[in-house]
Amino acid sequence: MRTSQIFSHPILDQSESSSPRRESESGLRPSAWPEEVLIRGVCFSLLSIIGKNGVNMTGRLPPCIVDVGTGYTKLGFAGNHEPQMIIPSAVAIKETAKVGEQSQRRLCKGVEDLDFFIGDEAMDATGYAVKYPVRHGIVEDWDLMEKFMEQCIFKYLRAEPEDHYFLLTEPPLNTPENREYTAEIMFESFNVPGLYIAVQAVLSLAASWASRQATERSLTGTVIDSGDGVTHVIPVADGYVIGSCIKHIPIAGRDITYFVQSLLREREPNIPPQLSMETAKAVKEKFSYICPDIAKEFNKYDSDQAKWIKRYEGKNPVNNQTFGIDVGYERFLGPEIFFHPEFANPDFTTPISEVVDNVIQNCPIDVRRPLYKNIVLSGGSTMFKDFDRRLQRDVKRIVDARLRITEQLSGGRIKPKPIDVNVIAHKMQRYAVWFGGSMLASTPDFYQVCHTKAEYEEKGPSICRHNPVFGAMA
Repeated sequence: MRTSQIFSHPILDQSESSSPRRESESGLRPSAWPEEVLIRGVCFSLLSIIGKNGVNMTGRLPPCIVDVGTGYTKLGFAGNHEPQMIIPSAVAIKETAKVGEQSQRRLCKGVEDLDFFIGDEAMDATGYAVKYPVRHGIVEDWDLMEKFMEQCIFKYLRAEPEDHYFLLTEPPLNTPENREYTAEIMFESFNVPGLYIAVQAVLSLAASWASRQATERSLTGTVIDSGDGVTHVIPVADGYVIGSCIKHIPIAGRDITYFVQSLLREREPNIPPQLSMETAKAVKEKFSYICPDIAKEFNKYDSDQAKWIKRYEGKNPVNNQTFGIDVGYERFLGPEIFFHPEFANPDFTTPISEVVDNVIQNCPIDVRRPLYKNIVLSGGSTMFKDFDRRLQRDVKRIVDARLRITEQLSGGRIKPKPIDVNVIAHKMQRYAVWFGGSMLASTPDFYQVCHTKAEYEEKGPSICRHNPVFGAMA
């Protein structure tokens, strides 16, 4: 297959309505590379990096970017503005009873190693057990992870791993041992020429440059990364993650779906039990938003139900009958658990705004103001309408209240300088980690900081315990 066939058009400033193709519609098409890629001032002179035939001027094919998340995996090639494929991070394997002759079981075992599906095919496979190699952002089953990566590379990216450098992402506080396992899989199983493991928070900061002027771009900021399985608040100073101050929030997209499901189950008996989760997820993604004041929102719905209550209709695949439900309070109560987590989790009662403030206050004093000024959102669970405005308002209230107390305790002698609080939302927010990786891997310096196959063979997997900081390349 010609190299030009694996690229989608890399123009980065197209409309926000564009979205990556799902696996079921991921036909790959040829397209031409323009001489420059512009996105609100972010400029890549791609002719110095990638030739018109899709090959680097150094003779290399473009790096592969793989962002494996708890819920979904984003796949694509460096230089594109969004992933070419998004698939569930799931593996379907055949589970059989362990009976019979030992030699026969060994034979079956060899066949079963080749009999598996990933992504949407795994979710639809009958007679197979669906497993998830990643839980809460961390790889739990490395055998499944190797199977998953195998089909990601050969079936979906349709790439020869020996011909491409790879950029993989890792969550904050990922262990050095996990990096070594990743290196062993990539270098030994797939024989890749080079590997870079990037911290997701730093890539998210880089992706936020898409909506900012050149003078405002910085690798110092607070990243709120919320996906399907986990939410982290991560402070970054000059490209370095301040690991001791990272906070984990046990509220993410899947928890919102469960909460909406419980609300609908209590009120709507028409939902088929087997479609309960799917319906809750559709309601969350289609109708939910963040409200400024929950009490006023209840009054608003009670006073004018016809205006605010929406209708959702689905189809039961068992009997092909349609069903409909009214969606009311669930629209704002679902994502509200970010700001009132006690609604869904009685063991965790700290609003996300307080968590952000606590994280920044625990950081060194000389970076606190830049951290407040550059709070960056990343991940699909931060895409709710007005999430950025509500978070900015609540954090600003906490900061201003602290400044007033300081002034009162000094008897008015100390006038604290106001602190700017700015929450950044941008159109690359949903796939910020992947897009940041695409930006990084599109620079010529990327190849200089990758760990190579030769280094791996000389020193072993321990070389991937440490990766050069993105800030040094920016």
